[in-house]
Amino acid sequence: MKRTRRDVLRVGAAALPFAAIRAARAQVWPSRPIRWIVPFPPGGPTDLVARPLGQWLADRLGQPLVIDNRPGAGSNIGTEAAAKSPPDGYTLIMLGPSSAINATLYERLSFNVLRDIAPVAGLIRMPQVMAIHPAVPSNSIPEFIAYARANPGKINYASPGNGTGPHLTAELFKMLTGVDMVHVPYRGVAPALTDLIAGQVQVMFVVPIGMHDYLKAGKLRALGVTTAARSEVLPQLPTVGTFVPGYEASTWFGVGTPAGTPATIVATLNKEFNAALAEPAMKARFAALGAATLPGSAADFGRLLADETAKWAKVVKATGARAK
Repeated sequence: MKRTRRDVLRVGAAALPFAAIRAARAQVWPSRPIRWIVPFPPGGPTDLVARPLGQWLADRLGQPLVIDNRPGAGSNIGTEAAAKSPPDGYTLIMLGPSSAINATLYERLSFNVLRDIAPVAGLIRMPQVMAIHPAVPSNSIPEFIAYARANPGKINYASPGNGTGPHLTAELFKMLTGVDMVHVPYRGVAPALTDLIAGQVQVMFVVPIGMHDYLKAGKLRALGVTTAARSEVLPQLPTVGTFVPGYEASTWFGVGTPAGTPATIVATLNKEFNAALAEPAMKARFAALGAATLPGSAADFGRLLADETAKWAKVVKATGARAK
């Protein structure tokens, strides 16, 4: 039977709603796995934060969330990969102190975190512990400062890499005390801590995750915490600022996504991360690591990132620290 032009138009019109439905479904987010880039090796503090939150997000959004560890260059390799990814809501990046520090520490970067990464949500904040090898003849921060001043250039301090929080936390300590210590960067917390325990390096500023066993066994000696207030996890330790006026530093983590990602997706992600941080079990899990949750809006986290970038820029410029 020959179709008339009217028949063709009628069929086409009937198909339009179904085409619109298919197009709408294609635009539903998320419709495929989400990648969360963690710019440090597996097994470190960032992993311990990302993995439980990633599982929570996957369950809530109904799509797998894949942790993509991309270590190197003090987090720059992973951050660059995120900055150059499509702004479609399918790439997340773990941000931390190195994200703020590297803006000044590295002279030439192909990206700018404040410009190329959209803040999504803050996650946690925790102190760092000033830990030394037991062979160092110091039982307090004043004793360590005196020993370091008497032995300039003979104390090596470890960090998880150039531009990481522990790197600049130690540089801030050097700046405010006038001690001369040599920086030894590693590719992550685990190898740095291994060499500290072995006595290959003498001191390290490190997050308290997993520190208890080493301290109890006498493999490490903790002298203080870097935050303005004492840690609830290690309340016996004084703050470094008690003996070094003006000293304060903390480790924090948050989430970003490529700039230009739709605001609706950023808002959904922020809502889900805040819901996760409000869960009693999640809060207890992070508290056991020595961390407090850092809920808030995407704008709140953006302000933290900007403030930390400005703070550490002053330290980098004052100390002359440079990535090698």
